[in-house]
Amino acid sequence: MTRVYRRRAAREDIEAAIQFYLTETSDRVALGFVDAVEAEINAVRTYPDSGSPRIGQESGVPHLRSQRTSGYPYLVFYRAVEDHVEILRVLHASRDLPNILSQLGD
Repeated sequence: MTRVYRRRAAREDIEAAIQFYLTETSDRVALGFVDAVEAEINAVRTYPDSGSPRIGQESGVPHLRSQRTSGYPYLVFYRAVEDHVEILRVLHASRDLPNILSQLGD
């Protein structure tokens, strides 16, 4: 199984979303979000080439892929690197994704 590393920005994205769900909805919804993100990360760990490269191409970020979370409007952005998967960001789908992601660079 491939190792997964979460960048600080991805951890901060997840924490911000959890806080939003705790404040605006309920503990159950926040825990569901955590489960949905972890399920996508596990899917990416097992099948690193399964995510869509479309937004990465639009953003000009080489090898960037995304996977949508089930039941929540968030995308997990990652790169499959030789021996691991790097989770770069976890962003709400309604954000200006190409602009945010273009700041990742190579």
